[in-house]
Amino acid sequence: MDQVAYFDAVVVGGGPAGATAARELAAMGRSVLLLDKGGRIKPCGGAVPPRLIQDFEIPAKLIKARITTARMVSPSDARVDIPIENGYVGMVDRDEFDEWLRERARLAGAARELGCFESVERDGEGRTFVCYQKGNSGTLEGERCRVRTSVVIGADGALSNVGRSEIPGAAKIPYVFAYHEIVRSPVEGSDGFDGRRCDVYYQGQVSPDFYGWVFPHGDTTSVGVGSCRKGFALRAATGELRRHAGLAGQPTVRREGAPIPLKPLKRWDNGRDCILAGDAAGVVAPASGEGIYYAMACGQMVAASADAFLRTGNPKRLGDARRSFMKDHGRVFWVLGILQHFWYRNDQRRERFVSMCRDKDVQRLTFEAYMNKKLVHSSPMAHAKIFFKDLAHLMGLVAPKA
Repeated sequence: MDQVAYFDAVVVGGGPAGATAARELAAMGRSVLLLDKGGRIKPCGGAVPPRLIQDFEIPAKLIKARITTARMVSPSDARVDIPIENGYVGMVDRDEFDEWLRERARLAGAARELGCFESVERDGEGRTFVCYQKGNSGTLEGERCRVRTSVVIGADGALSNVGRSEIPGAAKIPYVFAYHEIVRSPVEGSDGFDGRRCDVYYQGQVSPDFYGWVFPHGDTTSVGVGSCRKGFALRAATGELRRHAGLAGQPTVRREGAPIPLKPLKRWDNGRDCILAGDAAGVVAPASGEGIYYAMACGQMVAASADAFLRTGNPKRLGDARRSFMKDHGRVFWVLGILQHFWYRNDQRRERFVSMCRDKDVQRLTFEAYMNKKLVHSSPMAHAKIFFKDLAHLMGLVAPKA
């Protein structure tokens, strides 16, 4: 017999999805290895809604800023400020936030290991092994390790190595490439900077098909852009955005770039012993690019699905996670996908989109849905009004407001 360590589950990737899945499984009494390559931080605005803070018991110390206003900036530089009523949007620094989640998984009983995933292997007896190289992505030690497991959870990002090697169709996931720079926040009020306001730029020169952002995190601020267009100069666009926002002279703390998926994969598991979570599964919201809440909710569902598989031995239970996620969030993703398809296509439509955001019904229903992570059903007349306003703006029957 092969004398290697055994874990009920090996989680590859220690971001919000992987760390949450590892913690959930460890809390269920499962033996878990959380394998994270370390050495990189995902580019992310860092916004977390109240539901995430409540559902996942996030301590106040991790909330670096409390955003009470969202500013939409149109191609003509028209600005629409949307107040966030009855609450706030929390902002986290992914460097600190992700490490806290990984450590919480360890405290729940998961084993942590720094290492880079290499492959999933199987022997003649049908046993599953995960092979990896020890050390973080910048200081690999050269030692090749091998552990046995019953289920592999791939939470290793949009270009998931687990997914591409094990899950049909995972290599074809559509994505936006995002780049941001973390800068020191200026003194409050200087050059119009407001540490309680997030700015979103819908301008073709900032991004031809997505948007740019300026998101304060207390002492630091994330300034970044995203685009699907190959060859678009993200770094140059970010520099221009910094100048436009009055942040060109602020010291740069770090720079990060990564692909961000914009559509859930049609399949998350291989029907045998592997399942994906978070960005690897494609659970980033279209239009907004929001992913932290969805990654953690996905990690929770994947853990429950993996536990059911471990209890029953039935690999069909691995499919439970995607079914549960799409039941809870599929409709929101569909609506946001339509929004992105219609409104981000060119500057003329983006101008109309920002103008439409002045509407109080749009503002209220949008933020109620964002804060609670579900579509609002209590105001059918408001939904009907928004539908016809959408049509009027799309058809050019309403002139954009300056």
